[in-house]
Amino acid sequence: MDRRRERSEADAVASPADDPRSLRRREDARFLRGEGHFLDDIPADGQLVGVVLRSPHAHADILSIDASEALVTPGVRAVLTGRDLVADGLRPLPCSAALAPGDGFVVPPRWPLCCDRVRHVGDPVAFVVAEDRAAALDALERIEVSYAERDAAVGARAALAPGAPALWDEAPGNLAFHFRRGDADAVARAMRSAAHIVSLDLVNSRVAAAALEPRGAIGSWDAEAGRWRLELSGASVHQIRREMAQTLGVAPELIDVVCHDVGGGFGMKNVSYPEYALTLWAARRLGAPVRWIAERVEDFTGGAHGRDNLTTARLALDEDGRFLAFSVETLADLGAYASSLGPGPATTAALPAMGGLYDIPAVAMDVRGAYTNSAPVDAYRGAGKPEANYAIERLVDIAARRLGRDPAELRRRNLIRATPHVTAMGARLDSGDFAGALDAALAAADRDGFPARREAAARRGLLRGLGVACFLETSRGPPGEEAWARLLPDGSIELAVGTQSNGQGHETSFVQLAASRLGLPMEAFRYVQADTSRVPRGGGHGGARSLHMGGTALLLAVDDLLDKAGAAAAPLLQAGGDKLAFEGGTFHREGAPAGAASLTLAALARALPDAALEGHGAHAIDLYTFPSGCHVAEVEIDPATGVANLVSYLAVDDFGAMVNPLLTEGQVQGGLAQGIGQALMEQIVYEPDSGQALTATWMDYAMPRAADLPRLEVRFRGAPTASNPIGAKGAGQAGAIAATPTVINAIVDALAPLGVLHVDMPATPEKLWRAIRDAGGVQRPPRSRPTTPVGKK
Repeated sequence: MDRRRERSEADAVASPADDPRSLRRREDARFLRGEGHFLDDIPADGQLVGVVLRSPHAHADILSIDASEALVTPGVRAVLTGRDLVADGLRPLPCSAALAPGDGFVVPPRWPLCCDRVRHVGDPVAFVVAEDRAAALDALERIEVSYAERDAAVGARAALAPGAPALWDEAPGNLAFHFRRGDADAVARAMRSAAHIVSLDLVNSRVAAAALEPRGAIGSWDAEAGRWRLELSGASVHQIRREMAQTLGVAPELIDVVCHDVGGGFGMKNVSYPEYALTLWAARRLGAPVRWIAERVEDFTGGAHGRDNLTTARLALDEDGRFLAFSVETLADLGAYASSLGPGPATTAALPAMGGLYDIPAVAMDVRGAYTNSAPVDAYRGAGKPEANYAIERLVDIAARRLGRDPAELRRRNLIRATPHVTAMGARLDSGDFAGALDAALAAADRDGFPARREAAARRGLLRGLGVACFLETSRGPPGEEAWARLLPDGSIELAVGTQSNGQGHETSFVQLAASRLGLPMEAFRYVQADTSRVPRGGGHGGARSLHMGGTALLLAVDDLLDKAGAAAAPLLQAGGDKLAFEGGTFHREGAPAGAASLTLAALARALPDAALEGHGAHAIDLYTFPSGCHVAEVEIDPATGVANLVSYLAVDDFGAMVNPLLTEGQVQGGLAQGIGQALMEQIVYEPDSGQALTATWMDYAMPRAADLPRLEVRFRGAPTASNPIGAKGAGQAGAIAATPTVINAIVDALAPLGVLHVDMPATPEKLWRAIRDAGGVQRPPRSRPTTPVGKK
């Protein structure tokens, strides 16, 4: 166990667990009792079951589909194909992401069922609906599909190469868009005059969100009311409703979309899928609810993946090590289709974070999106910010090593010194002590003691490295948010918010906000989310937006409710022209003596049984917030096996004002686990010629386990932002943004004495072993005791 310096610095904060605001999550009680309400917990009485026939080919023409044997299978109610779908007037799934007209964004049609051609392994070809799952699967085996295989374009570089197999007539050369932002001319001038230019080719590997609960949906049709109901394991219900309405060709108001408890989302459940439309369509055709729950292999081959881009990054420096210019040229793999938000991570989402926390006068980005024969790529935790920060943080480390400078000192020299500060890409940072976070992280991680720890590791035959990375997050998501606060007849208060929790603890933190404002106990509140019939509008989950966007809207709704309640209470208190005061959940006349008449909100509710009061809040401000911080990690690598053991991880983060530090800490730790997984082991792999998915099960796709992670220590420092009344900056994505460069920097630091300056993610044991071997590193015979931790692959 490594010793760490005691936290005696003046800017250190207490443990989140010791903070009085750190309430345990209210929702955990029902989860621990097994009373969570997930999609598969909904009774199946009266429901039909749908299963999807999927393409075994990455690219092929559909010559014919023979479902005659399937249709006579006992219990089967329907076998639906793309021709049925078109005949019924359904439309392709829309892409809700918007790029500028000059970006040339091409959106080919993505039908819920393939009509003439399949474009990735797992593409939906037919939808079987039966009275039970066994019958549906039996019928699935009896469908005969004749395919004519085509050559596949696998990976963005191959797809954009001259002569590559064409996926779409609409997208010549498989080019989806060409996105250019920043000042390319200024970057070119700075590069010409620079004393040093550092360049690096980077891979952000394709990963799976791997939520504990797979995707699923239950579609229902009310013929009498002419309405649909879609229950799903998802997020962003209002966006999904809009997209389903476009696909069905109806008004959004005719569809109710509901999420209950959700077992993880991480971005991949923010978007629409073909199966959602299939359940709704089949429910109307058959007059019964239709349930579809994905098998794990369906999530791996049909769910949206994350990341997957290739980047050439360049950094220009002067003789004193000052950054002059930064540029990235990226090939972004979109998969076979433009998913709901697919272009965003590589373009508009990455834009404000480009260049990180550094004062760089000129920045430019050039991104080409490619259609490839693979599953679609969409938002995954951080959505563009991890990729942007990874590029600059790896370049800074490379520059430090090539120039013979200390990586931490080179960062300190170039960090933004004062706020407000407008970056070269137009992001306006209104607060933050970035150098202070760097110094605090280095001190807390005992960087001064690292040489002794490295020497001790060497005596054990191990290579030890220390990695440092700063990060800049940009959080907002869709602009604008709304909330409602309703005083119910029983005296409780219902809070309805347009954002959504997928495990972040909104039932606790949002209620804390309202309880603090009204002076009422937490038990006085009911929390409503993710139901379009009860929450009329909302921006949903994503972009670490919930607290500062939804929380602000909630406070506005509570204040509006108080105004209306005060107007209702005044005549009951015979206040006349007197002003009313409110505290501790009670109205009384301002300046009234002790013992004077008063009225609680609960009593007011009883006095107005037929006139429940409702407050509404609309937070229209579209300002971003900019969480930031500095992370430090240490690794030990066994040169005989290439196994990298992450031995310590420390985060010092600025999230502004926090409502519940304990929940914030948990959010950071969850993101760290995902970022560490991407850095060390996670990768979706397709066979480069056939496009077959090689990592479609847990047997092949490695995930970090408890044994792969050290204690993830999280500390907070910083100042509230002025961009919202709460002062919060958003915390949900930070861990996933910072972890990848921090861990890779630590790995490269361990290998640097051998002359290794870069290793692409994931840094698997094989990859590290080969790097050590190729560098001529000392190799020992394997120890008698295995060195691979549990869970490594």
